Amino acid sequence: MSDPDTILLQTEEHMEKAAEYLKAELRGVRTGRASPALVEFLKVECYGSMTDLKSIAAISVPEPTQLLIKPFDTTVLPAIKTAIEKSGLGINPISEGKQIRLMIPAMSQERRVKDSARIKKMGEEAKVVIRNARRDANKHADALKSQPGKHFPEDEIETLKTEIQNLLKKYEDEVDKRVEEKTKEIMTL
Repeated sequence: MSDPDTILLQTEEHMEKAAEYLKAELRGVRTGRASPALVEFLKVECYGSMTDLKSIAAISVPEPTQLLIKPFDTTVLPAIKTAIEKSGLGINPISEGKQIRLMIPAMSQERRVKDSARIKKMGEEAKVVIRNARRDANKHADALKSQPGKHFPEDEIETLKTEIQNLLKKYEDEVDKRVEEKTKEIMTL
């Protein structure tokens, strides 16, 4: 980190990654509708390692309240079933020969409230990552004052810190918006 532009660029990259990770995580939170995103990142133990379900099976939505999982190799069927049972999704996998069917039940109010709390926690975790990126960026900005061989004016460093703070606000707002949208989606019957 040698100049204000690099610091700003890397800080935004870190914050962007945190927001994207949250977005992917939220896709896996159940709503009343069937969506492949609900299970595609479930970790399944197969071939001696933990693998995303989407890498070892085709996931389709034959009806709005069903998911159909067809493994590319039927020998992993029991492992997929176990992963779904242990996932905490509250869905019972039904084995049908070479495939697994998931019936997505209507969500109880209690389940909706639990999931909204979980979503809020995911949002808070994303904000912690974003705030850590700001803290690191501010440390790098302060380090510019004593950087050997190159002098950065005090006002340039203060401007950098303001821009870092603006990035923080932008990404925290984005996190809040995603959390609010997903919560609304879950709470709507």
